[in-house]
Amino acid sequence: MPYKEKDIQKSYYSIGEVAEMFAVNTSMIRFYEKEFEVLQPKKNAKGNRLFRPEDISNLKIIFNLIKDKGFTLQGAKDYMKKNKREVDEQQKVVEALEKIKAFMIDLKEQL
Repeated sequence: MPYKEKDIQKSYYSIGEVAEMFAVNTSMIRFYEKEFEVLQPKKNAKGNRLFRPEDISNLKIIFNLIKDKGFTLQGAKDYMKKNKREVDEQQKVVEALEKIKAFMIDLKEQL
């Protein structure tokens, strides 16, 4: 049976890495951190923000609501508070579809 590489996830990501993931400035990540209570990155002794995978998942939800669905900041806050379970389920579906897409692209390249 061939060896299958596992996706290695880090425990913590710097604000620069997170900003690069979303193709935005670090100032926007800091702004969303102040605006949304659900974003609670850990800070080290120097005060550098360290984002956990849960924080990144919440950022994906926030960006989806604001950028893709056109919510205002207040509308996104209210939606996340009222529909937390539904938002979590939708995010899981999106992540599963992203994995399938990556697999299909990889499969296509191998052919």
